[in-house]
Amino acid sequence: MSEIEDNPIAVDTIAAISTPPGRGGIGIVRLSGPEAAEIGVQLVRLRQPLEHARARLADVLDADGTDAERIDEAMVTYFAAPNSYTGEELVEIAAHGSPVVLELLLRRGLELGARLAEPGEFTQRAFLAGKIDLTQAEAVRDLIDAQTLTQARAAASQMGGALSRRVGPLKQDLVELIALLEAGIDFAEDDVEVTGPDEIARRIGELTPPLEALAGSFARGRIVHDGLTLAIVGRPNVGKSSLFNQLVERDRAIVTATPGTTRDTVSERIALDGIPLELVDTAGLREAREEAEQMGIARSREALADAALVLIVLDSTQSLNAEERELLRAVEGRAALIAANKSDLKSEAAAEMTEFANLPVVATSALTGEGIAELRERIVTLATGGAASEPGMLTSLRHHGAVTTAISALKDASGANESGIPHEMILIDLYRALWALDSLTGQTTPDDILNLIFSTFCIGK
Repeated sequence: MSEIEDNPIAVDTIAAISTPPGRGGIGIVRLSGPEAAEIGVQLVRLRQPLEHARARLADVLDADGTDAERIDEAMVTYFAAPNSYTGEELVEIAAHGSPVVLELLLRRGLELGARLAEPGEFTQRAFLAGKIDLTQAEAVRDLIDAQTLTQARAAASQMGGALSRRVGPLKQDLVELIALLEAGIDFAEDDVEVTGPDEIARRIGELTPPLEALAGSFARGRIVHDGLTLAIVGRPNVGKSSLFNQLVERDRAIVTATPGTTRDTVSERIALDGIPLELVDTAGLREAREEAEQMGIARSREALADAALVLIVLDSTQSLNAEERELLRAVEGRAALIAANKSDLKSEAAAEMTEFANLPVVATSALTGEGIAELRERIVTLATGGAASEPGMLTSLRHHGAVTTAISALKDASGANESGIPHEMILIDLYRALWALDSLTGQTTPDDILNLIFSTFCIGK
């Protein structure tokens, strides 16, 4: 297991370009480690000495020596240890975003003794220095990868320690319970009172509900973090592509009055209420003779099988046919809803759909836009199960696994307590719960897990 305090202080200095590859208005070269300031002042010609948390103007020279010429102007910011992102000496050189200039600065830094940083190594050093815990470190990556404002907000909340604040008090209560039982064992012959089974049950009972609520937040947190795929299916010419275009708010799919226009799946990524959704428009399901349409229908069935959500589009002016009835039976038990399209054309057929399908039905008109807003709301509700966004919600499978392990261990401890099993055995389960919560924030996370987490970062972060 990896304890923060057991990690040796870094003895080397790392360097990397911290801005994305390519040309841009600004590019940043970052150095961190015991020689960051010493190396940093040799990379540029400073106009003023470095000072903690102050930006200094500097010239970037094309070579070393007195004959060197200025090729760029930069801002150099120095952060003294331990008051930096990594807890070490840290220097950031912000020049214009020319790959030539940035590579020149980086190459010189490496020649002066710095080492090229590994992916995520700056954030890993911040974690090992105790500047942030593991949930905050993971949130840095999530913020960089965010594709919607809701994802960015969730990552920012976690970076601010929202999840740690939810877990911290529970862990403290668990530690106090463990201490009571340990004291009762260690000082059984003294005057220390042994904690009774009712008190143990009460304390475990107070820990379990908050952890279960935290585990329940994963229902929405996972979706906010990863998104879902929604397949739009139905028979030809019911308006699937028109509804697809309405949802993506542009003419992405070709629409004609000829049945079978869509011969292949068409996908587009959107965000509904901050939920990332991959919409997949599919070929109309029917018996096809042409090979191209047959292949398109086969892909439609694959998309239907793979999608987390299904939107079945029916023509509200026509009765259900055999293929539609088969489709409705195929989605029983899945997250699905019906768009009864062409609602602008009056018909009594929609009632039959509601009775047969036993699924949520939204009357829509891809032509007029009627019902599209309600359809969006129903899709979000279907995706999240009605779960609301909350501070410190679980967003990764690793987090959820740690919390569910803690809940399971507490239930085992409760059962042992009720059975009158000795405190030494109850403590085994309580420690298992504690280790699970510790792994959430990083105090007892195996090194291979840490390496896997930080290897998914970009270089320079």
